[in-house]
Amino acid sequence: MGDKPIWEQIGSSFVQHYYQLFDTERSQLGAIYIDASCLTWEGQQFQGKAAIVEKLSADDDAIMGFHQVFLLKNINDAWVCTNDMFRLALHNFG
Repeated sequence: MGDKPIWEQIGSSFVQHYYQLFDTERSQLGAIYIDASCLTWEGQQFQGKAAIVEKLSADDDAIMGFHQVFLLKNINDAWVCTNDMFRLALHNFG
C-alpha cells in the first residue's frame, strides 16, 4: 500500500474496516460515526451514531447491488464518517 496516495490508503482501509464490521458485528459501527454524523438510506435520513447504528442493525435484507458514499473527517487523529449516503442500484441488472 505504500505506493498509493495517502487518501487512497485511508479510503481503502476505512472501507475494509466498515464492511468487516457491517458483515460481522453491526453494533460496533457506532465507533466510526459521531453524534453529528448523518446517514441517508434510500432517501430516509438518520442523524447521530445511535440512530445510524439502529438503522444499520435493523436492515437484514439481501442487497444485490448498491452505491455507498462516505464522507470522512479526521477528528483527534481518528477518521470518522460524517456523512454516509446509501442507494440501491436497482437499474444495474438486466
